[in-house]
Amino acid sequence: MTDDQERTPAVVAGVDGSAEARAGLEWAAAEAARRGWPLKAVHALSMPVVTSVYAGRTRFPPTEEISRQGTAILEEAAAHARGAGPGVEVLTELAPEDPASALLHRAGPGDLLVVGSRGFGPVRSALAGSAGIRLASRASCPVVVVPRPAEGGAVPVDPRRIVVGVDGSLDSQHALDFALHQAARTAGAEVVVVNSWEAPTPFASQALIASGWTPHEEFLDRQSEEVVAGVLAEVFDDTVENVDVSVVRTRKNPVEALVEAGAEADLVVVGSRGRGSVRGMFLGSVSQGVLHAATVPVAVLPHRAGSGE
Repeated sequence: MTDDQERTPAVVAGVDGSAEARAGLEWAAAEAARRGWPLKAVHALSMPVVTSVYAGRTRFPPTEEISRQGTAILEEAAAHARGAGPGVEVLTELAPEDPASALLHRAGPGDLLVVGSRGFGPVRSALAGSAGIRLASRASCPVVVVPRPAEGGAVPVDPRRIVVGVDGSLDSQHALDFALHQAARTAGAEVVVVNSWEAPTPFASQALIASGWTPHEEFLDRQSEEVVAGVLAEVFDDTVENVDVSVVRTRKNPVEALVEAGAEADLVVVGSRGRGSVRGMFLGSVSQGVLHAATVPVAVLPHRAGSGE
């Protein structure tokens, strides 16, 4: 049995003292309370690494002042987390690495990684632009990216309306399973399944699409219905039978469809990869597009080995 299997799973949150990181921390604390998991707040110091002929790669140790500043950030974060998630066990860790490495090294397959987007310190480094995409794509556990709320707004920490993208792939099946069980933890929560008609059909090769040919709308609608029904049948069980599920089938671009449906939601869930004409779009361009455009928290599920994608 591995260490990851033996230890208690945790919600791991990146903190840097920014308002964006605080928004992520609030969501993480509420989620830790829902799951009954400890919350680990991680602050990355981003100490430089030098390489020499004799010593190889060596990371500079932090000065007392840098360590003191980092510890102060963690103490403030821990106090805020305890207020946001009463009863939650809060752990803290000061990491010498860069933010992405610090978080990836401290979040195992059974954990949940939560970060605020567009932070002004380490979390900014972890999430700005392509680095944020790499964090979500490289993590072995689900990653929740929490945007800073609008001025005067609040972080939607209780996911009562959850939107999930489904395209028939195994990764999107895992995303639906995550969304359903997430909803089951919150009384009265609902799941909205979004399936784009851009999902593949047996005849819709790229060459045919490029030539201007499109399948009949009724055929696509039937294919979409079968895809959604098949994925639901695979993941639905007694633990989620009380979750209200609705389906949105659309010909819109998957990113546009998910962002539009997610505008009134509390959480959007996507798989890391898709299939067919949407291949690579779940981190891939769909996941990237949703992460950049969504105004609510987005959960990205890791690619599963053996999914065939």
